Amino acid sequence: MAAATADELVDSPESKPTFLQTQMGKNFLLGAAIASVLAIMAAIWLWSQQPDYKVLFSNFSDRDGGAITASLDQMAIPYKFSEGGSAILVPSEHVHDARLKLASQGLPKGGNVGFELMENQKLGVSQFHEQVNYQRSLEGELARSIESLAAVSSARVHLALPKPSVFVREQQKPTASVLLNLQQGRVLDIAQVSAIVHLVASSVPELPVSNVTVVDQAGNLLSENGKPAGGAKQLDPNQLKYVTEIQQRIIKQVESLITPLVGQGNVRAEATADIDFAQVDTAAESYKPNSPPEASAIRSQQVSEANGPGGGNASGVPGALSNQPPGAATAPLDGAAGAPGAPPNAGPTRKDSTTNYEVDKTVRYEQRPMGGIKRLTVGVLVNYRRIVDAKTGKVTVKALTAAEVAQINDLVKEAMGYSQARGDTLNVTNAPFDGVDKPATPEAQLDWWKDPANLPLAKELGRYLLLALVLGFLYFRLLRPLLRPVLRRFDEITEVPPLPAESEMTKEEAVQAEVQRIQLEEAETNIARGYRENLAMAKTLAKDDPRVVANVVKAWVGANE
Repeated sequence: MAAATADELVDSPESKPTFLQTQMGKNFLLGAAIASVLAIMAAIWLWSQQPDYKVLFSNFSDRDGGAITASLDQMAIPYKFSEGGSAILVPSEHVHDARLKLASQGLPKGGNVGFELMENQKLGVSQFHEQVNYQRSLEGELARSIESLAAVSSARVHLALPKPSVFVREQQKPTASVLLNLQQGRVLDIAQVSAIVHLVASSVPELPVSNVTVVDQAGNLLSENGKPAGGAKQLDPNQLKYVTEIQQRIIKQVESLITPLVGQGNVRAEATADIDFAQVDTAAESYKPNSPPEASAIRSQQVSEANGPGGGNASGVPGALSNQPPGAATAPLDGAAGAPGAPPNAGPTRKDSTTNYEVDKTVRYEQRPMGGIKRLTVGVLVNYRRIVDAKTGKVTVKALTAAEVAQINDLVKEAMGYSQARGDTLNVTNAPFDGVDKPATPEAQLDWWKDPANLPLAKELGRYLLLALVLGFLYFRLLRPLLRPVLRRFDEITEVPPLPAESEMTKEEAVQAEVQRIQLEEAETNIARGYRENLAMAKTLAKDDPRVVANVVKAWVGANE
């Protein structure tokens, strides 16, 4: 009756322990906790070893994105998308390799269609479709070329190609419009816009530069930025570059010539060049005043002389008196006909003379190319002479003499090509530089935490430091307390101290060690014998009365709870 009551108590639900309350359950929980902590530590370590991803391509079309990801899968290169899917990221060590391999495959192709459109022409296509495909291909190729610029994110090109006509008056020039989408924070200068305009104009037959319009994504007209509102023509980038080169060359010549006299860093020069970019063609024809006849050259001369024969031609006043005979002469007239000494038969005489002289004439044709120097203005600042005392090391400054300043002035004139007729001006000034008497101080070095070059190294060190702190916290606060019971069980195993060497033991110590060894062997034999006897007795008891053994095991399990 008592045994039955004990069985009922053991089999009751209130006294039956759960699996987690048993020693096996506790060991299972301990193993699971240790495995969880180790998994967390391994996950953190793997996270710290993840590669740094960088942008491979951005702002690509869906078709290009699919082709790029397929190629990356074939090359076994991991990738991921940025937020919004606007960029593909790959590990930093694979960026350049992946770009080169994808470029060999023609990826990304971009949203523009190039001349590959002409490769898939269908049979029987009309001439109109061929012209449209050619125009689309040309626009796509131009857009690709413009997109190769660093500041341009994307581009679109629109061409208006008129139909050819056999009539000259009806021929029209083609026009082009370019829409640019610039990178964030980037702008194009006048030279880059001019380069884009000339690129498009040179790619389309008979397209003048003036018919190309360039607009950015904000609607700003870029192709007209170089033209002022008043219509006055300004210098283009090439002309500005030419002026700058002339000024820099003059400055370099002046400083290189004066530096050996005053020392390195003791001369400063600036130059301003007025350049004439007008191309002038002059044709002049001038006439000088007539020179005296004796000093002039005779081109031609003509002289004519005529003498008339003498006769009794009627003379006098017509009328009655002229028809009457003359009266007796009282005194003969000198030189009259019939008078003594008068030439017989004297008649009229005529002489004409014409002389043509050479006229002074000067014809001058002059053609002056653009780029000539109209005027130069140069200013030179020379530092005071720096004198260092050999004994004390004190630095003193002293002004240059008038002769030295005049010598420098003459040298600068020779270096700059001074021309008084051209109106060039030169000003040489001798003045102390600021801080010339102070010892040179080295440039202040940035602190190591402010140096931008150390930021990547600091980030990497901070990453590993954070990893070490997290792993240390997990080990010392979680993993080590969980392993402590296991380690305690190993610590409970006692080790037999090693026997000293026979050469070092005395006779009494050897006898005592032998006695201890015999006692230890006997104890082990007794323990083994008792273990075997107990095991045989337990087997016999379990064979004879299994119910009692079952109750004992249940009691042990209940005690371990």
